[in-house]
Amino acid sequence: MSQQPIHVIGGGIAGTEAAWQIAKAGVPVILHEMRPHYFGGAHHTEHLAELVCSNSFGAMSSDRATGLLHEELRRLGSVVIAKADEHKVPAGGALAVDRGVFSEDLTKTLEQHPLIELRRGELAAIPDGIVVIASGPLTSPALAEDLRRFTGMEYLSFFDAASPIIVGESINRDVAFMASRYDKGEAAYLNCPMNKDEYVRFREELCKAEQADLKDFDREKVKFFEACLPIEELALRGEETMRFGPLKPVGLVSPNAPLREDGKGQWAYAIAQLRQEDKAGKLWNMVGFQTNLRWGEQKRIFQMIPGLENAEFVRLGVMHRNTFINAPQLMNTSLQFKEHPHVLAAGQIIGTEGYTAASAGGWLAGTNAARLALGKDGVSLPNTTMMGALFEFISSASPKHFQPMPPNFGILPDLGVKIKGKPERYGKYRDRSFADLASWQTIL
Repeated sequence: MSQQPIHVIGGGIAGTEAAWQIAKAGVPVILHEMRPHYFGGAHHTEHLAELVCSNSFGAMSSDRATGLLHEELRRLGSVVIAKADEHKVPAGGALAVDRGVFSEDLTKTLEQHPLIELRRGELAAIPDGIVVIASGPLTSPALAEDLRRFTGMEYLSFFDAASPIIVGESINRDVAFMASRYDKGEAAYLNCPMNKDEYVRFREELCKAEQADLKDFDREKVKFFEACLPIEELALRGEETMRFGPLKPVGLVSPNAPLREDGKGQWAYAIAQLRQEDKAGKLWNMVGFQTNLRWGEQKRIFQMIPGLENAEFVRLGVMHRNTFINAPQLMNTSLQFKEHPHVLAAGQIIGTEGYTAASAGGWLAGTNAARLALGKDGVSLPNTTMMGALFEFISSASPKHFQPMPPNFGILPDLGVKIKGKPERYGKYRDRSFADLASWQTIL
């Protein structure tokens, strides 16, 4: 019996995962990707699953929220996490990838699947039939307008930003040193230490630096996503804010810093970290340095950081608008629209945050789209898993105050017993998740 293909809109992380799960279930799928005919503000290539903000999928350890989500996805056969594992680069305790090779491999993998048709070009309206909307935060204007009509409400929006990338050879290794915080995992970060005077001058310049215009948006009303604040915004929030954020020195033994009074090591006053961007280590990403500064200002100020005085930038920071729908009003935990169950959605457009969460949404939306095509009902994951808890949150949060949500242990239901220590408590969350996920898979 021939089947009508399922349409997946968007070739980002969520759309790529959804298309793969649909084809894996034996159902034909048309994957629509607007690039290279139309580029979003943060896109640089035409490859599927392009990583535009960072090359990191977050902490790897399964007693961390993102690490737990990684492992759940591995057990469910996620193609995105499989490729991330295959193309990972050193990043301490984080799962980071060589972003170019990662995206190229996923593109080739999907193009070669006999049940997947990749259609290039902007899609201006939601097609008939079973559809997965995974157009992401950079949805084209025409499709955004059709989504407004489809949902009957306006988008919510916030501004997101990307960090600069530096040529490795231009970093002064006499100053920058390799280490991971508290020596956990492989020493995979380049650390640029700052003394107090250097930090104070750096912050002063950030606070008075000229910023790029935010087109068609009133700066006084700008909403930033709190987990991805521009470095200049952090500087403006207080003298110590950056030192408790991306420039925190805690746990990093700096060779040239004075010995601490308690004798427990040498910590600089502040430290800027660089994370390896590619397997060869030729490119390094400034961790936590997403920014909206004008490009000339970025070069001038970031070269004030010790070790980066001669830094060569292959990409400077950019800021772009992210948009998402009011999922609590519109969606079920199965990622089906309440009023249109044949239409599903996944990724940042539904208000989940991060690459791993996008892959999780793609997995569930793709799995359920295939089930609908095969005459089955959509399913929801146990809310004791990180995946299930995340989708329960986005479908049941307060619509009035809804904001994007990353994976975190705070959304999981209580264990039923009080456990004081975080490592032990998080380990119990993990064990419960794996047990419940295994039971769920037997009846899926």
